[in-house]
Formats: sequence, C-alpha cells, structure tokens
Amino acid sequence: MTLITPSARRILFVMSHPPLYHGPFGNLVTRRNSIRNGMMQKTSGGYSAGLVNRRLLLAMQIFVLTTIAKNGICADQHQADYFRDQVEPLLVGRCLKCHGRDRKGQLDLRTRAAALAGGESGAAIEPGQPDKSLFYDYVLGEEMPPKDPLSADEIAVFKQWIAQGAYFPDHPLDLFAATSDERAGYDWWSLMPLSEASPPQPDQIPDTWKENAIDRFIYAGLATNGIRISMPATPRQLIRRVTYDMIGLPPTPAELNAFLAACREETGDENHVGDRSYERLIDRLLKSNHYGEQWGRHWLDVIRFGESNGFEQNVIYNSVWPFRDYVIRSINEDKPFNRFIAEHLAGDVLGPTDPKVAVGTSFLVCGPYDNVGNQDAVAAAQIRANTIDEMIRATGEAFLGLTVGCARCHNHKFDPVSQQDYYSLYSTFAGVRHGERKLPNRESEPDRLKLVSVEKAIAEVEARLRTIVPQLGGSAEPKMNSNPVDPVQARFVRFTILATNRGNPCIDELEIYSAESTNAAAQNIALASAGGKATSSGNNSGNLNFKLEYINDGKVGNSKGWVSNQEGAGWVQIELAKPQLIDRIVWGRDRDGRRSDRLATAYKIEVGLEPEDWHVVAVSLPSLQSGDQHVDASNELLKRLPTELAKQARAFSSESQKLQHEAKGLRDASTSPKWWAGTFIQSDGPFHVFIGGSPQRPGQQVRPTSMKTLIRTTPGYALKSDSPESERRLMLANWIVAAENPLPARVLVNRLWHYHFGTGIVNTPSDFGYMGGRPSHPQLLDWLALQLKQSGWRLKPIHKQILMSQTYRQASTHRPDAATIDADSRLLWRYPPRRLSGEEIRDTTLEIAGQLDRRMGGAGFRLFRYVRDNVATYHPLDEHGTETYRRCVYHHKARATQIDLLTEFDTPDCAFSTPRRASTTSPLQALTLMNHSFTIDMARALAERLERESTDASSRGEQVQRAFVLAYSREPTKGEATVCVEFIKEHGIVAFCRVLLNSSELIYLN
Repeated sequence: MTLITPSARRILFVMSHPPLYHGPFGNLVTRRNSIRNGMMQKTSGGYSAGLVNRRLLLAMQIFVLTTIAKNGICADQHQADYFRDQVEPLLVGRCLKCHGRDRKGQLDLRTRAAALAGGESGAAIEPGQPDKSLFYDYVLGEEMPPKDPLSADEIAVFKQWIAQGAYFPDHPLDLFAATSDERAGYDWWSLMPLSEASPPQPDQIPDTWKENAIDRFIYAGLATNGIRISMPATPRQLIRRVTYDMIGLPPTPAELNAFLAACREETGDENHVGDRSYERLIDRLLKSNHYGEQWGRHWLDVIRFGESNGFEQNVIYNSVWPFRDYVIRSINEDKPFNRFIAEHLAGDVLGPTDPKVAVGTSFLVCGPYDNVGNQDAVAAAQIRANTIDEMIRATGEAFLGLTVGCARCHNHKFDPVSQQDYYSLYSTFAGVRHGERKLPNRESEPDRLKLVSVEKAIAEVEARLRTIVPQLGGSAEPKMNSNPVDPVQARFVRFTILATNRGNPCIDELEIYSAESTNAAAQNIALASAGGKATSSGNNSGNLNFKLEYINDGKVGNSKGWVSNQEGAGWVQIELAKPQLIDRIVWGRDRDGRRSDRLATAYKIEVGLEPEDWHVVAVSLPSLQSGDQHVDASNELLKRLPTELAKQARAFSSESQKLQHEAKGLRDASTSPKWWAGTFIQSDGPFHVFIGGSPQRPGQQVRPTSMKTLIRTTPGYALKSDSPESERRLMLANWIVAAENPLPARVLVNRLWHYHFGTGIVNTPSDFGYMGGRPSHPQLLDWLALQLKQSGWRLKPIHKQILMSQTYRQASTHRPDAATIDADSRLLWRYPPRRLSGEEIRDTTLEIAGQLDRRMGGAGFRLFRYVRDNVATYHPLDEHGTETYRRCVYHHKARATQIDLLTEFDTPDCAFSTPRRASTTSPLQALTLMNHSFTIDMARALAERLERESTDASSRGEQVQRAFVLAYSREPTKGEATVCVEFIKEHGIVAFCRVLLNSSELIYLN
C-alpha cells in the first residue's frame, strides 16, 4: 500500500491543474511560489500560468511523484519501525502471556486477523479508530493487563498504533520477540551481536594504565564510581599469585630467586616488578605442561566430568581417563576453542581415524547415567528421557551459557527457549548411548583398509559354506535371531553358549516353534504358559531384572531375561510339555535394541527326546573355527552331508578359520583399547515434544534443527528426522561455533575472567539468561570476546592480556573507603584474595614436602577403596601411599564420594556441572589439616627436606627461612624467625612443619 501525505497531495493537485486552482489563498500561494521559483512570467494582465516554464514543470512533477512514492514507502517503513520499537515490546511483554497461545477470553493478539476478529467480547480493534476499539477501552480503563495497568505513555503508544491502522507484520508475533520486565526475548543483551566498543580514554588515568585496553575499561568504571586504584603488588606477591593462577602450584625457591633477580636487574629494585621480567614469567608459565592440568581441571568442573555413573549403583568406569588427558593435552597445545567445542560434540566425525580427536565425544557421556534399567516400559522411557536431558543441559550451559533444560516441560519461563528448541536438541542426541567403543588408530590405516578386504572375503566364504550347510548360523544379532532346523521331534531343547562379545551371556527370550501343519499354525511351545519348563547351567543372581523364569515368560526386551553365571559361557534348556515336531528356534539378546553386550557369538542348539540324548541341529558359524567342542558340534551336522559336500564344507571352514584369524590380528592392530566415549546408533524418530516432559504424552513433531533463540544473529539449519546421526551432532557443533554466534565467545572469556579474579564479569558463568547476573563491564566483555576470535579462539593470548594488565597486578590490600562502595570488588579496585582449592592445597602440601610426583596422564590413582556388590561403595583411605602422590587432577573422580581434605575444602561432587566453586569455612577443615595421616606424613617429609637441603643440619634459623620461602614465597620477619626457632627447640622440627601446613597464609592467595 502506498500512502500519500496531505501536503504531497496538495502539491500534486496544483501542478496538475494550475488554471483551475482559483481560491484566493491557494492562488496567492501558487503565484507567490511560482514567482519565487521562476516558474511564471509577468504580463500586462498579471501573472499567467500559461507562461510557466514547461520543462521545469515537468521536472518538478517527476520530482514530486518520486517523492510521493518514497513517502509512501517511508510511511510503511515508519509504521513497521514504530511497531517493532514501540508496539511489539508492549504486546509481547504485557499481552501475549494471556492472549497468545493460551487465548484467554478467546482473544489472540499474535496476528492481525486474530486481533481484528477479537474474542468472547467481540471485535477487539477497529483500525484507524482507537476510540471504537474494545482493546483500547480495556487498556485505557486499566482493566487490562490485570493487576499491573499500563502507564499513560504506554496507552498513548497503543492509541497511536491503532490510529495509524493497527499495523501487524506478516508473521505471527512471538512471545520471545522482545524482552520485557518478566523475561528475556530474542533481543536479550547476551543474544545480540558482539559490540565493537573502543576502549575508553578516562581523564586523569595513570600512564601505566593507558597501555592495556583492559585497564582503560576497568579504570573508567572505577572513576565513574569515585573509587581509586590500589598500589601494585610486590614481585613476591605477584609471582606467587600468577604461578598458582596458571599452574596451580607455588613457585619454587629457584623460580622465585630468578624472578627477583630479573626485576632487580631491570628496575634496580627487587621490590618493584619489571614489565619485561614479568612478561617472561607469564610466557614460561603458559608453556608449562602444568598449565593444562590447572586449566583442564577448571574445564572438567564445567562439563561435569566423572568416572562413575552415579545414581544407585554408581559403578566405576575405568576407561574415561583418556578424555581427561585429551582435555589437558588440548589446552596445553592451545587448540582453538571453537574446534575443541566441536570435538566434544562430534569428535568421531571430525577425526574418524584419530583417537586423540574422536575421544572428544566422551563429553556427551561423562555425566551421571542411570544404568539400572527398569522392567516397566513407562519408567524405562522416562529414564531414557532423563539421560538425554542431562546431555542437553550440559551442552547448553557449558557452551552457550543457557539453561536450556528449563524448556523440557514447557517453554522457558525466563529465556527465549521453546519446547521445540529443547526437543530439537533431543532429536539431535537421540542416537547417543553411554558405553565404551574402540576408537580407530590413525597410524594403522593400511591395516584398516586390508581388514575391509579380508572381511569381504570372509563373507564370501560364509555364504558358500551356508549353501552347503543351511543350519549354520551367521553372525548373531542383538535384537533377534531365527535358527531354522530340519523338522525334528523333540521333548528337550538346549541352547549352549560357547562365546560372547563381552561378559556373561544374556538371552531375553528363547522361543521354540512347532512345525506348521494343515491342522495347526506354528506356535511358540516354549512358553511357560504352554507347559515349558526352564533349567540352566547357572543363573546370575546379581540383578533382579534377570531370572531364569524370564527366559520363557513371553515378555521380550532387556528388562526381563536370563543371564548365565559364567563369563562367556552357559546353557539354558526348555523341557516341552510333550514331544513335538519343531522347525525353528528364535532368540535375542534384547528385542528392544538397547543393549548389544553379553551377546552369544558362538553357540549350538541341541534337541533330544530324553534327557542327555542330544543331537546338534544348529551351530553358529564361528563354532567351526575355534575349539574342539565347537568342531565336534559342527561335525554332528557335517556327518549328515554326502561325503563330497562334507569335504567341501571342511575346506571352506578351514579357509574361513584362517581369514578370521587374520582379521582378528588386523582388527587388534587397527583399533585402540575401548574408551568410554559413547556409542552411536541411527535413530530416525519420529520425534515429538513431550507434553509436560512426559514421553507418554507426545505432542507436536520436531526434527533436528537449530534453536530459534539466536534467530536474530546466527544462521540456522534444519535436518530431516532420518538424517544421519553423526550429521546431526556435527551440524549442532558448527552452529554453536558459527562466527555469527555471540554466546560461546562471551561465555568463554567470562570463564577465564572468573578463574583469574574469582568472579566473572557476569557472575553466573553458565547462565547468561534473564535469571543470570548482569555484566559488570559489558563493553569489556564484548571486547575480550572479539579479541578471542581475532586470536583464532586461542586462550593463551587472552590469558596474557589479562595477566599483563595493571588491574591484575594490583595489591590485595583492603581499603575501607573502596569497600564501602564495592564490597566484593566487582569493579576491581584491588585484586580479590582467594583461598586455594582443595586440589591446590593437597598439591601444594606434596610440592613443598618434596613428594609431588609430576608424572602426567594415564589411569588415575584412588584415595578410596572400591567395593562392589549390587551397588558400589567407596571407603576413604586412612593411609595415602606414595602411589597417590600425583597431582589431584589425576585422582579417579567418582561421584558421591567423600575424600578427606578434598571434600572438606569444597571440591565438588561431579554429579553436576560446577561453573563456580563454593569457598566455605568449617571446623572440619582445621581438624583434617591438623590430624589427618596425610598431613602428618607430609610434615615429616618436609622436616626431612629442610634438614637435607640446609648447609648445616643443626641450623634451625636456616631451616625456618627455607620453610617460609617454600610455603609462602617470602622470608620470615626477624620476629617470626625467633619465635619459630624457639618453637622447634621446644617441640621439634616435625611439629613446626605441621604448624606450617596448617597456617592460613599457606592456603590463602593475595
């Protein structure tokens, strides 16, 4: 629609009809304007329109018509802009909560058609006539919204909107379209593009604070609040601070002395930090392998890394540690973090032949996992939904800083995350299963290619062999296997397992079918209800879900079945109600298709009319290749063949055996050990929103797509429900780390800031939504995020930028004047002091005692005794042997465990992500540090070290000085030295060392 303004309409009329425009006012205006513009000429009779310069008139007409067209477009654009800026936020924030999808009073204000149609009370809006619009009457009369009427200015907005025609966009309004006083919209600050704000230039900023952009942002904030900066930290304070910060250990005396000497040489004063000396210190720390251990531990906190499954069984996992090593290695290598994130979600796709990349998918399955199983299908579906929910929450919070899990049962109450967004992620992760898998070995690619050729040859030999001996089974399938047999009379049927792919064999249901006849259809005559009686070689009684009576109860699936009590072997037998003619045996490991372990890979089926009078009727193919018992079983079948065919069968069997042996060697060479990195199956849906979060209430269909949350900034994607499982995870990973996505970079640099200063610029590191904190320095946050991207997503340059800042290098001295305004030092008028973490305290104790084993990587040590019956029990060790003297990051991190010293000092349980650690003070901390055998052992070791390293073993003064440097990175004052020497003389050096390990200065960092 083209709108013509009144003034434009008047001009067009005058120019189109000059002789007919006779009104005195109009004539005057026309003539005056014509003379002024040189468009009319004076004659003896006055001014004549006929003398108008026709070229100018034509040009003016074209100009005006063009202007009119533009004005029409501008009018449309004006209404669209006015609606977007003024009206939509009001409708979304104040109206759609009731009059959107819920349609209270049958009124829906999401579209123009619905709004004009109105609700129970009739038409709601009369375009162009606010006074006749019921909608306007309600807001004007303060009836709507209830309890919180609109302000006069807001009412005026609605009046003008209706008067201008009640413009609506073509698409329905979205409840998330605009931020309101109650919730965030798509325009929420953290979802918007990164702003390219220039660092400010505050007045009177000291020269030393001008060089680093971080300092300029911080100084500007302090100046605005009338707070002055603090003095710089001393070299001793700074080296202790930055060394703990970057590698989680104290500086050694040699490192301390080298730094002090460098500062003295550079500045002439060892009490003044030299910039070049300090920069070299930072560079050395960033190159240290211990940097990855310290910052890898931070990341493992964020992604809820654990090495047991939690829940009621809480079973230990012994193959998750490669992922911990992968995290430490990646951080030490300064791997671009966008690549690092992508590997967490799709490492198997990004590095299909590199186990050091493929192991990244352990992220998906390193959280708590309920593996008990449940006989009830409804409960089992709920457990599966809970499992996927855990992955969704971990992904959303770690990488995006969004509490996506809150949209599981309904649209997020505070952030623009819909149930459709949540369940699109659900469909993305639907194929992920917890478990181990063998990862490929890139160095053995030739072996892998050769293996493909050998396996093809095996398949050809098996096919030829099966044409001779039809009763030979192929490779067993976890879900269901059908073994046809020549019709045979049987009263007893025995299924003997000779080998499994892993663990004690399991069968969910064993079915025996009668031969079909003209008088009767084939029936499963093994059922207990049909008189079948089950016996076995032995039953595993460790799990109530698996009992012998479940083998023929007619209920299939992993929730009910039989498990042998032998590793890789056992038999189960059915005695039929009477001898019958049978022609088929059907069995499965898990008809639901959720489990594939415990699968019988080699077996034989025997029948008999009397007990122990067995005749082999079927044998799995692998039984031809291994073991005398298996060959004997095969011979039962071969004896029934003509001589020539039996000879061919044995030849094929021998050839298959050789190929199988070759394949096994190639397979072992081309795969790494099994690691807990998850398994992936194709899950094609259809996928649905679960109404109320219940899998039993499927709602609208969904498919793997990007979240609409970032619709204003980040290009999305949409896949089909049957798209490859790996493609779904890869597309999600690429969407998360897309250049346009502002969240990952913001969230990541905020995490760095948090660990450097104790509190992030946003003080809720994993929640950048409405209920999270607001940034104390929003422009600085975005500036750092842009710096991260410009550095190729590498963390080390950002670390260095922060560490080199004067902000970081301030002293920690408390100042009452500043604390009155900013008690928590969020504005950073000083460096906030902090207590060491539990891991840092233990590592420090080992380090200064000279006992720390700095060996990196590999399986972790345990500070508990692990006992497993039906459930796992973890008993804390009273004595810590030397095998436990490694860094705490290598401790076997089991869930729901109490570890002396670590638990007391707030080391979190890894049942949940811990983006922020607590820092409490309790009597148990002092009692543990004073009395635990570990502290006492370390006190003895420290005493021996002091005596061993002193030039004079009897010089207590020298030993005290050495102890202070080891523990506090400083020398004792004269008074401290005197008191300590006297204490040693009275109580001994071990007691002195014990006091040292219990001192506050040791565990607090200034």
